Amino acid sequence: MGRLTVHALRAVIALVFTGALLVQALMVWTLVSGNDPEDGSLPLTWLRVMTVLGIGTAQVALVCIWRLVTRVRRGTVFSHAAFRYVDVLIGAIVAAALVWFAVTALNAPGQRDDPGVTLVMGGIGVAILGVALIVVVLRTLLAQAVARDVEAARMRAELDEVI
Repeated sequence: MGRLTVHALRAVIALVFTGALLVQALMVWTLVSGNDPEDGSLPLTWLRVMTVLGIGTAQVALVCIWRLVTRVRRGTVFSHAAFRYVDVLIGAIVAAALVWFAVTALNAPGQRDDPGVTLVMGGIGVAILGVALIVVVLRTLLAQAVARDVEAARMRAELDEVI
């Protein structure tokens, strides 16, 4: 991975993380200050709490991606330590899907006249879970690469002994 690519990715991650933190802070301020303009038609307080939690899952994922990019740049991504970040990333994606399903359930009673909205929202939740499954597949590929790297190191050591 090139230096320019790493810096560009880190800039994007930092920008998205900062924006997410700002939105979270504004949501929490709205909840704590009592300035929530809830009119009773929709449970805005719970939707704001779910938004803060959902953004939190995205922030956890961004931190894990940052750490993995750092490992790629250093050439240490093919190690057992990288699995910790991949596992946390998978957990964050699954947590985001669960938060999305909760938002869908919270929104569903207001969509009785148009149940298609609830179905689309449920489909988006399934798609989020699909992303988690893709990362699980990538984790399996990482495990295979680490196993081959370990095997190659063992073979190099045996070859060095023979020579």
